[in-house]
Amino acid sequence: MSGQNVDQLNKLWKKGTDFLGTKYAILGGAMSWLSESNLVSALSNAGAFGVIACGSMTPDLLAKVIEETQAKTKKPFGVNLITMHPDIDALIDVTLAHNIKFIVLAGGIPTSNSIKRIKEGGAKVICFAPALILAKKLIRSGADALIVEGSEAGGHIGPVSTSVLAQEILPHIKDVPVFVAGGIGQGDVMAAYLKMGASGCQLGTLFVCAEESIAHEKFKKMFMRGNARDAIISVQIDPRFPVIPVRALKNAASVEFMEVQRKVINKFQAGEVEMLDAQLEIEHYWAGALKRAAIDGDVENGSVMAGQSVGMVKKIQPVKDIIENLVTEATEYLA
Repeated sequence: MSGQNVDQLNKLWKKGTDFLGTKYAILGGAMSWLSESNLVSALSNAGAFGVIACGSMTPDLLAKVIEETQAKTKKPFGVNLITMHPDIDALIDVTLAHNIKFIVLAGGIPTSNSIKRIKEGGAKVICFAPALILAKKLIRSGADALIVEGSEAGGHIGPVSTSVLAQEILPHIKDVPVFVAGGIGQGDVMAAYLKMGASGCQLGTLFVCAEESIAHEKFKKMFMRGNARDAIISVQIDPRFPVIPVRALKNAASVEFMEVQRKVINKFQAGEVEMLDAQLEIEHYWAGALKRAAIDGDVENGSVMAGQSVGMVKKIQPVKDIIENLVTEATEYLA
């Protein structure tokens, strides 16, 4: 890496590094069960920005994970909170009480009350922007930075690809940092988005097989065997019973989910269950499915959530090496 190219990279993501207070403007995607103290602290210690995935945690459990992470790193990290969590206000209060300076609000459009609560508590608010009109609205509501995440990402996704969202949003948002996410597996792509105007990038799938990731060995092996076309979106078979699309590696559970939907819909049409009960039965199919796969190792009957960049994950290595590889690729691209 020549000093000139490193300088160019540092200049391109300066807005992001200044905002996060990190060496590199690389955020770790918040992955439920996996983005806990080990992986988050490793990312921050390597010069990136780790993000705890709160998911369905209680306020007490989140406090414990934050304290564990603070014991492992003195570098900046954030907490990702789901806007629809029934205890969202309590989770915000716990996060602020632990002097966390960055909160990522995900899983829906955050309320102005949540944004105000966080900012008054002295933290920065990072929001997901699935369209330009919403990006502008979130900034007016007080968002300090945005994440533009395309459908190539793993887990719960929107309908539009990363490249299209980047073209739609990056040229028009200049007053806050914008981080691009979804399907990023190499440093040259990261650098290309920076040249388009991004302040940094967020990656999740690439870190699942890190040495510091607590993912089950079978989960990691499935990632290393997988390719882009294996990471499929959950299929909805009846518009009356909407399914929040999730991208995961195809397995027995993803095939069975289609059959579960058919059976429930047939019960509804036969008058055996009410519409709401039928919807809940479909939604509950995936309850605990990610933990079953990622932590317990049941990769056939659990949900192996993965982005389409999974085909670029080929070995287990330390977070530090993954980050350094990305930076090297980015600087070589800029050359």
